[in-house]
Amino acid sequence: MKIIIILLQLIISIIVGQTLFFKFTGAPESIYIFSTLGVEPWGRIALGTMELLSIILLWIPRTTLYALILIVGMMSGAIASHLFVLGIEIRGDKGQLFMLGLITWVSAAVLLISKREEVKALCLKFLAKKHAL
Repeated sequence: MKIIIILLQLIISIIVGQTLFFKFTGAPESIYIFSTLGVEPWGRIALGTMELLSIILLWIPRTTLYALILIVGMMSGAIASHLFVLGIEIRGDKGQLFMLGLITWVSAAVLLISKREEVKALCLKFLAKKHAL
């Protein structure tokens, strides 16, 4: 099981890390995507920063759970953007960005499921603090 966890973390890191280069260098594809969404340039830079943070947190055992939650959230937004605004195919990529988003989302979701006890404990901790207020 440990090998599968590391493999999934590597898949996530490689895919998210690859897209960071395009976001931070202002690649035409990234500018097109974020312009279409109406959040260029600040959305591109902010999302790139969050993705960089999530990759770092993913490899720190104490923060892996938070990274996975962040990654599932970001990829959910990316997938929704493709489905409802951008389309599956962007500038002739044959759906590659969409597929990479799906692979990342599934990998992070599988890892979250493998940490379901930690997720449950985090939810209970959050609810306890909320009710204490």
